[in-house]
Amino acid sequence: MAKRLQREILVNVDQGETRVAVLEDGVLVELMYERPVHQRAVGNIYKGKVENVLPGMQAAFVNIGLERNAFLYVTDALPQRGADEDDEELDIDPRRLSIKDVLKPNQDVIVQVTKEAIGSKGARITTQLTLPGRFLVLMPTVDYVGVSRRIGDARERDRLRHLAEQVKPDGMGLIVRTVAEGKDAAALEQDVAFLTRLWTKIQNRARSNPAPHLLHKDLGLVYRVVRDSFNDEVTRFVIDSRPEHDRVLELLDDMAPDLKDRVQLYTNRQRPVLEAHGIEGEVEKALKRRVWLKSGGFLVIDQTEALTVIDVNTGKFVGSTNLADTVLRTNLEAAAEIARQLRLRDIGGIIVIDFIDMESERHRRQVVRQLEAHLARDRVRSHVLGITQLGLVEMTRKKARQSLEDVIMKPCPYCDGKGKVQSEETVANRVRREIRAILRDSDAEAMLIEMHPAPAALVIGSGGANLRELERETGKTIYVRGSEACHLAETRVRVLGTREEVERLALPVRQGEVVEVKVEEPHVANTWDGIARIEGYVVDVEGGSRLVGERVKVEITKVHRTYAKARVVGDTVD
Repeated sequence: MAKRLQREILVNVDQGETRVAVLEDGVLVELMYERPVHQRAVGNIYKGKVENVLPGMQAAFVNIGLERNAFLYVTDALPQRGADEDDEELDIDPRRLSIKDVLKPNQDVIVQVTKEAIGSKGARITTQLTLPGRFLVLMPTVDYVGVSRRIGDARERDRLRHLAEQVKPDGMGLIVRTVAEGKDAAALEQDVAFLTRLWTKIQNRARSNPAPHLLHKDLGLVYRVVRDSFNDEVTRFVIDSRPEHDRVLELLDDMAPDLKDRVQLYTNRQRPVLEAHGIEGEVEKALKRRVWLKSGGFLVIDQTEALTVIDVNTGKFVGSTNLADTVLRTNLEAAAEIARQLRLRDIGGIIVIDFIDMESERHRRQVVRQLEAHLARDRVRSHVLGITQLGLVEMTRKKARQSLEDVIMKPCPYCDGKGKVQSEETVANRVRREIRAILRDSDAEAMLIEMHPAPAALVIGSGGANLRELERETGKTIYVRGSEACHLAETRVRVLGTREEVERLALPVRQGEVVEVKVEEPHVANTWDGIARIEGYVVDVEGGSRLVGERVKVEITKVHRTYAKARVVGDTVD
């Protein structure tokens, strides 16, 4: 008999966000976020207005009041049919039906969001509405009864189907959820009564409000977790907010009173609930490209807009018997971890997995079965297509919302999401070209530019040789100031003007002047000296390496184009 998983749900309610962590045997497998500024749209029902009908795409764009128009595909615009209905019962074969036959511009239509807007794509919607309850899902637009495939016992499936047919409202459909296993008719009737009242309210709002209009908003994250995930398999439901804790207990009074004793209020304000259970560190790991396995192998996960690629490597694991055994054990461990990472990162769409090559067909089947077994725990539908001729495992996972990476991260404003920036040499060469272009079209005698110290050093060159050559080419005076405040690829033109104007800004000190500076670091070449900076301008302090981190008074002894020499003239400044 298989060991029963110990499932726990941890809820952290903060001012800016609510987070829910799901653990199985103490291991984080799911993490859900809800933020007031990024309200979830999946499950919401809208009265929308058709803006465009595009026969070439077999789709329509519908204004439902969001930032971007929603996308309605032709099959999602058709009335949903029951599993036992035949295509012949329709006047037109849906496979040959044009979107023009279903929708017209400016037509009002009631739709439900099935996928969040992701990137530049608007939300995906359907006219086939569903209203989930605790035990049942009401389908007001279809006459049909179904039972969750996760209920494996055939007799229990038949019993629940019979009960659902008895309580089903006329002209509507019901799907029996997994959590209904073992429930009686009274529990299902209570769910039906609640859902039909909700549908009546939605219809009334649709009649009395013009499009676009939100008719029904799916409930908040904590409520959805209680409704969809809190069942007999969950041993603990820990929440750190007393108001939400009390609300959960109220919900359970109607939904599942027998689960109330598993709800715990977390009261330790010194350590947040997710931190106390080691979740914060797991979140950081879930954002990294490389995932280490316990054996010493590792995964490399690359997410793109079109698909996700996962590569399996043996890493430090060398095994103890033979190569085939080492590869099999690494791949089996990787299959379990890949299933967890897909759930944790909420990765959807097309997924390609490059396991380590296995010569044995039996080993390959064993790895695929391991992957499928762990994916079976996932409440999001997935489908493993098998191993290709290249030895790659192809699979899909339903993509209904943003991945964890998209929720937590945003594209780098410097590299535009590429994950890389230009090298110092590339930046320096680009800056030289920009300087030539600017001065070619300018009457200014001189210029001051500010940039990151690393490429600035290359623009200046050893002993200022590169800068002198650039001045010879342009016939102008050029000052280059290094500044840590600048990004590696950033260049700032501070001033264009006469030599006197630019020099006044470029050289913030004068020979003989006494100034207070902080010695920041030892000199790279002359380790006896220390380096200080004034507005990004380098000051070489003689004998200053022993004073790193301290503030001292120095006298400027010599001023150069890119730096000044100085000597200490006073004690350290408190």
